[in-house]
Amino acid sequence: MGKLKIKTGDNVRVIAGEHKGAEGKVTRVFTDKNKAIVEGVNMVSKHEKPSATNPQGGIKEKEAALQISNLSLIDANGNITKVGYKLDNGKKVRIAKSTKEEI
Repeated sequence: MGKLKIKTGDNVRVIAGEHKGAEGKVTRVFTDKNKAIVEGVNMVSKHEKPSATNPQGGIKEKEAALQISNLSLIDANGNITKVGYKLDNGKKVRIAKSTKEEI
């Protein structure tokens, strides 16, 4: 399994699947499953039983994970870009390949 180029806090666009074209911020990345949760995208209904903390129970909306291969990074200009790396004072830094700017 290779290294993931999308990290928590990145702005991404969904490029394939049911939610194609949707944009959002990555809130969580699951490296072992190659999946990520994007804020406001891929909402699913979760049925919850009544409990001590939630006496009413009911149906809750929450985000489900998307495959990393279906996500593409968005640069500062709002365009899709690939991720590259460069050394800056001996430290590896991620850059947007389209604009050569730091991410």
